[in-house]
Amino acid sequence: MSAASPPAGLLPPMRFPRALLDPLARLPAADDQGLVAVQLEQADGRIRAIHALAAGSGAPLPLALTPLVEPHAHLDKAFSGEAFPNPDGTMAGAMAANGREAAERRADGVRRRGEQALARAWRYGLRAIRSHIDSLGPWATPSWEVLLELRRHWRGRVELQLVAMVPVGYWSTPEGEAFAAWVAARGGLLGGVLGAPFRSTPADRAALLALLRLAERLGCGVDLHVDECAEGHGRGVALVSDLLRRHRLAVPLTCSHASSMALLADRPCRRLVEAMADAAVGVVALPTTNLWLLGKHQRRTPSLRPQAPIRQLQEAGVTVAVGGDNVQDPWFPGGDFDPIALLRFSLAASHLVPWRRLGLSPFSTAAAQLLGLDWDGVLREGSPADLLVLGASSWGELLARPPRRRVLRAGRWLEPPPCEEPSPLLTACHG
Repeated sequence: MSAASPPAGLLPPMRFPRALLDPLARLPAADDQGLVAVQLEQADGRIRAIHALAAGSGAPLPLALTPLVEPHAHLDKAFSGEAFPNPDGTMAGAMAANGREAAERRADGVRRRGEQALARAWRYGLRAIRSHIDSLGPWATPSWEVLLELRRHWRGRVELQLVAMVPVGYWSTPEGEAFAAWVAARGGLLGGVLGAPFRSTPADRAALLALLRLAERLGCGVDLHVDECAEGHGRGVALVSDLLRRHRLAVPLTCSHASSMALLADRPCRRLVEAMADAAVGVVALPTTNLWLLGKHQRRTPSLRPQAPIRQLQEAGVTVAVGGDNVQDPWFPGGDFDPIALLRFSLAASHLVPWRRLGLSPFSTAAAQLLGLDWDGVLREGSPADLLVLGASSWGELLARPPRRRVLRAGRWLEPPPCEEPSPLLTACHG
């Protein structure tokens, strides 16, 4: 992970989303792509000043972002798909292959996969990852020990958050309560699965309420896999929102997936997203895995593609992030912890437009908010001199082809991969 260090002073000119620049900075209005031409001044790994560039300077400038955030991953099973394939690409096939992999899961394998994931994230331009961990079975303790070790090793480069993933009812047992205290003491979150599909029985309601009260007592957050299905019409997120509001529970809570909400008609969907906003529920949409697995038919392409209704949630005031979820495992055969690849896929799959604040925020500021990160990803005087500079000068170029990139960390350019060819737009970003 060697790097070359540029002298303190001005960084190369670039085009930056106005939404990721200090709103109080005196800058010209953004162009029709939401971009502003700037030159940043850095010293000692921090931004010292943001200088506007005059319009019409001639040469195209590279598009730049602050490093992005991965709000939902599974490091313990990443890169296991080749050894444990799911050739049908179905939910049932994924669960079966995941079970076979878990039976053979060992600490050295989790360490190798976790290190590979974090090293790639660092190079690609991620600054934080929240990973769920399968936490019930003989593999649980070794997985936690390894990932806690990796969290310490990568602290200050890629921040790693860990979520204990168990059946929701487990948290109501004496063993579950003891484990929850252990997780909370290590800065982890409590998690689980509602669905799929979620039936919302009285036992489910009691178990979820017990989990929320336990998390409130321990002072930790909750991140649930909810409604990851092509049926059920948002019953899980409806129950979560109802319990938080009815019992006035102060628990930071994220509903990951929330896929079956997409099957609701406009009016009931609007009522549900308003209840979620009132309960301060956050959502992580996961289009890659959901579009790969859900509603799949062997002989036809489904007409309905269940994934979280991002735009409706945002319009109601719900904080929404977009995550990559599974990476080269039985649940999804693709992915690589590359936030730009995820962004390019999700813009089309979810009808997001990056030149608008709410189109870009699920990958940056909203994701940082859901994870409770110290830095919201907006460049200000004194913020980290961390950048993701792309070999594309516009959003259209970014969507047209996978861009080259240069990553700046604390004012130092990371060396590009040996196989990467230079981009004319990035010649000033020496690595």
